[in-house]
Amino acid sequence: MTTPAPGIHRGLAGVVVDTTEISTVIQETNSLTYRGYPVQDLAARRSFEEVAYLLRYGELPDAAQLTAFQARERALRPLDRTTLELLTRLPGTCHPMDVLRTAVSFFGAEDPTEDDGSPAAHHAKSLTLLARLPTVVAADQRRRRDLPPIPPDPALGYAENFFHMCFGSVPDPEVVRCFEISLILYAEHSFNASTFTARVVTSTLSDLYSAVTAAIGALKGPPRRANEAVMHMLHEIGDPARAGAWLTEALAAKRKIMGFATASTARRLPRTDHAGGPGPAGRPHGHPGGDPLAALHTRPARGRAHPQGHPPEPGLPRGLAYHLMGFDIPAFTPIFVMSRITGWTAHITEQLGHNALIRPLASYDGEGSGPPEPASRARQRGAGAPDA
Repeated sequence: MTTPAPGIHRGLAGVVVDTTEISTVIQETNSLTYRGYPVQDLAARRSFEEVAYLLRYGELPDAAQLTAFQARERALRPLDRTTLELLTRLPGTCHPMDVLRTAVSFFGAEDPTEDDGSPAAHHAKSLTLLARLPTVVAADQRRRRDLPPIPPDPALGYAENFFHMCFGSVPDPEVVRCFEISLILYAEHSFNASTFTARVVTSTLSDLYSAVTAAIGALKGPPRRANEAVMHMLHEIGDPARAGAWLTEALAAKRKIMGFATASTARRLPRTDHAGGPGPAGRPHGHPGGDPLAALHTRPARGRAHPQGHPPEPGLPRGLAYHLMGFDIPAFTPIFVMSRITGWTAHITEQLGHNALIRPLASYDGEGSGPPEPASRARQRGAGAPDA
C-alpha cells in the first residue's frame, strides 16, 4: 500500500463532510447523544419505540403520539404471502444479511411510492421498514431451523413481539428489557460507514429502499459483524480454563482478537460503557440451565483483561447476550439492522433536506503521474499503444 500524498485522507479520516442534527459522539466525555439526549439516559428510562420516534421526528413523543406511533407500527408488521414465499426460496446457505438485503429491495420493487421522495412518503416507508424487518429476521431464523414462521402479535411491544415471532413465547420482562436496551444503544452512531453509504446513495436522489439496501451491504463485511465474530471466538476457546492460554497464543500469532477496540477507535465507542454483559440473559431462552460460554465473559471477554489494554466493543457483551437469549449467531447483525434502520432512515431524510451530491475527488498516481517526460520518450512509449 502506498503512502497517501499530503492532503489526502484515505477513508475520509478526519474529514467533516456535512452537518447533522441526529446524533453526535462527544469524545471529551466519551458519550453519545441522540437529538441532544444522552444515550445512557434514553436506555435507562425510555422504550425503543420512543427512541425510534425521537430519531425520526426530532423529539420524544407524548402519550398520544406514542400510542398512535405504536398502533401504526404494529399494523405494518405482517408480511404478505409473496414476500414469505420469496424468503423460503432463498438458499439456506446464504447469510441472513443477504436475506435482509433482498427483502428490503423487494419491498421497494413492490412499493408504488418507491420514487416519492417527499418527507411524508419517507416517514411512511421508514415506519414500514421498522415494522417489517423484525418479521423478516424472525421468519428467516425459523426457516433455518425447519420451523414455520410465526405471525406478529399486534398486542405485543416491539421487543416482545420479536421474541414471540422467533420462539413462540416471550421471556421474563428483565430479558426483554435487556434486549430492548441493546436496540436503543445500536439505533444510531453518526456518520459510520453504513450510514454514510446510505447518505451517498441518497445524495444521487435514488430511493430510500436503495439507500437502505446499500447500507445493509456496507454492514455485511466481517469487520462490521463483530458481534458474530465474538461468539465464534468464544466457541473456539470452548473451556474457560483455556482462555488465558488461548489469548496468549493468539497474541503471539498476531491474530486479531475480536470484540476489542483498537487505541484509535476506542475514543469513538461511547456505547461500550453502557453495553454491559449478559446480565439477566444468563439462561438461553427456552432451555434449562445456563450456558458454559457465559463463564468466558469474565475471561478474555472483559476488555480490561486484554494485555494491551484495549476496551471492549459493544458487540462483545451483546453478542454473548444474544446467544444466551437463544438467537442464532448469524442473526446477530440482522438484529442490529432492526435497530439501526431508525438511524439510517433519519439520515436519509436529513440528507434530502439539504442535499448535495457526495462526490469526492481522487488524486491520480497511476502511469504517467510523475514529472513530465521528454516528448520524444513519451512518443516512443506510446507508439505501439492500441486505440482507446
